[in-house]
Amino acid sequence: QVQLVESGGGLVQSGGSLRLSCAASGIIFSLCDMGWYRQAPGKQRELVTTITTGGSTNYAGSVEGRFTISRDDAKNLVYLRMNSLKPDDTAVYYCHARTYYKFDYWGQGTQVTVSS
Repeated sequence: QVQLVESGGGLVQSGGSLRLSCAASGIIFSLCDMGWYRQAPGKQRELVTTITTGGSTNYAGSVEGRFTISRDDAKNLVYLRMNSLKPDDTAVYYCHARTYYKFDYWGQGTQVTVSS
């Protein structure tokens, strides 16, 4: 079955950095567009960033220049490097995969908390 397992979340001070990882299994990873979404308490889930099978990236304006998505197709991993973190970045971060046939899969989420 398909599994997306996030790791790397935690508590960090404002201005700090974290790197999230998402390990995928049960899918042909190299044929999937991957992404990271986040959901803060009381808010809707929102797009953070995506990376296509060809390596093209897209970022939400609120994280542009601070966050970097990357992928390792040999290891079935996608990463989210987060720098200059702000309290507004506090949320549960979810890994997302969209397969070649447009099926969507989600990880269970990892909590990121940024203290001021």
